[in-house]
Amino acid sequence: MLEPLLGSDPRNIERITSDLYSMTRQSLSGLNHQAIGAIQNALLDITAKSMGVPVYRLFGGPLRTRIPMYWSHFGTYRLKGSSKIYKKKVIRDLDDMAAHARDVMTQGYSALKTKVHYFDDIGGTGYFPCFGSESGAPELNLSPSILKAIVDQMTALREVAGDELDLILDLNSNFKADGIIRIARAIAHLNIRWLEVDVFNSDVLRDIRERSPLPIGGCEMLCSARTYVPFFACKAVDVPLVDVTWNGLLESMKIASVADVFDLNISPHNFTGYLATQINGHFSAVTPNLELMEFDVDEVPWLNEFFTEPLIIENGVLVLTEKPGWGMDVNEKAVKKYPAKALVN
Repeated sequence: MLEPLLGSDPRNIERITSDLYSMTRQSLSGLNHQAIGAIQNALLDITAKSMGVPVYRLFGGPLRTRIPMYWSHFGTYRLKGSSKIYKKKVIRDLDDMAAHARDVMTQGYSALKTKVHYFDDIGGTGYFPCFGSESGAPELNLSPSILKAIVDQMTALREVAGDELDLILDLNSNFKADGIIRIARAIAHLNIRWLEVDVFNSDVLRDIRERSPLPIGGCEMLCSARTYVPFFACKAVDVPLVDVTWNGLLESMKIASVADVFDLNISPHNFTGYLATQINGHFSAVTPNLELMEFDVDEVPWLNEFFTEPLIIENGVLVLTEKPGWGMDVNEKAVKKYPAKALVN
């Protein structure tokens, strides 16, 4: 994959990207696509810096420099085990979770997204059989106890949030279609902004959307505009999620443009650190059909050390500046201080 890069002018972004796609023609998806996306984003950073402008200036200037965000992975990093790594107060029951929702509102965020959590005598646990963290796969059936836990969780959040906060529930791939529909119907009265699911068959997701009383969000793990088109064409999704770090900014803009043809607003899928947040922020700045941008507020305490510039966040809004490129660089010395194995301890 290095051949198109060696000796090339890094400002020839489309040429290099096209050559990289040609080299991976037989295995376009997965890590190959994500690697091309990362290279493309690096080339955009180089090009913008060579001109002394932010990346968003390369695309006609920003529609907005204040990017509305929602608090993602709400509660997940404050459960038993994770709270030690993230240095957060432990959420032990639904009352603690509801109190945490007040933090979201106090900090000015207009929406939160949470996963499925359940609580027992020793605290809270995330429910992720699709990732192999517990029993329940491959059948992925919805049990009565988990359905009750979901209803109780979302009810507790709505009672605290009132009408001041939008709620999003992310089911990942933890349930089959029938379970997703049962969940949607069970929480329909709670005014959920969207129910997020990872379904890779456009016809199945269309059936879910047609039978669900809630808007459906999804497609976050798709790569390339071509793979999104069947989902748009059969009206399978209300809020398509787009990962700019996996697709690269140029491909992500193509996805957003196709979504706009189908009158859909997109939401950037953003959970991989502050540089990714800046990249997704520039994408949001030049994308007309923007819904809300994802952001993990809870992070390891040392993450800010990894970057040369801090994120500017005011009342749940990312503020972009005129600093060249993406507006920040990686502090490689700081990164070396915290090798990956430290996260496992």
